[in-house]
Amino acid sequence: MQISIVIPLLNEQESLKELHDWIVQVMQSNHFSYEIIFIDDGSTDDSWKTISELSKVNENIKGIRFLKNFGKSQALHAGFKAAKGDVVITMDADLQDNPEEIPEMYQMIKQEGHHVVSGWKKKRYDSVITKNIPSKLFNWAARKTSGVKLHDFNCGLKAFNHQVVKTIEVSGEMHRYIPVLAKNAGFSDITEKVVQHQARKYGSTKFGAERFINGFLDLITIWFVSKFGRRPMHLFGAWGVLMFIVGFGFSLYLGIDKLFLNPTGRLITERPQFFIALTAMIIGTQLFLAGFIGEIMVRSRKNDTRYNISDKINL
Repeated sequence: MQISIVIPLLNEQESLKELHDWIVQVMQSNHFSYEIIFIDDGSTDDSWKTISELSKVNENIKGIRFLKNFGKSQALHAGFKAAKGDVVITMDADLQDNPEEIPEMYQMIKQEGHHVVSGWKKKRYDSVITKNIPSKLFNWAARKTSGVKLHDFNCGLKAFNHQVVKTIEVSGEMHRYIPVLAKNAGFSDITEKVVQHQARKYGSTKFGAERFINGFLDLITIWFVSKFGRRPMHLFGAWGVLMFIVGFGFSLYLGIDKLFLNPTGRLITERPQFFIALTAMIIGTQLFLAGFIGEIMVRSRKNDTRYNISDKINL
């Protein structure tokens, strides 16, 4: 199979038939062997009914249905696990991603040898205040922090080499940073392609302003995980030892001063240096223990991507 198209969705029943027909037209005109994997992330409308109906007329349609809304990252993880194509394409179900971009993205993976091709919505049809400006700020911070030079981390339209999606683990809210996860896994050939952005035709966006706050928090997380995820002792242990040395230094100074230099002076417990020393040694010990516990967890951790599937189609 040449292409697997993974489409996570939440309450997008109105757009599914039109999106399906558009994708099929592109696949057939380019003579691709393909599968379309819809992941219903706990929709409360008739999205799953529409997917079931589409599967009856097109054997290339596959579906996964979650018992409840687990999030886009979990939906993508389930789709990646099921995908069989040489190239895996991700796109949103709201008709804002253009399937006409798929053939060129496929060639960029297969012929040019890129590991990841990320879409760049250079011209957007979203609100300037609520989406465009925050998105530019977010993407700038993501580039600086991750070292991955992409203009649009949030674009849902991406293409991946099959090996990439079978290697990385997308959990939590890390769907924004799949290229960064790929880079951290050793897939360094990451590029982007300017893609056409469509105005939303049906319904409303499922993401509010909080996604940018969550995005920045996730960015800090992925920076830490990529830099110290496999060696937490290098961060916590180093700071812990430094803090303990500072505290021990103050304690040594207080002891020498009281015993030899000024034995008739104030009690040690009445001097502010005593509290600095005590606090520094306690914090240093806690940081060192945090690093030690982190090392144990790294060596025993298991995949925490959890979701409950209630139904499947053709899988």
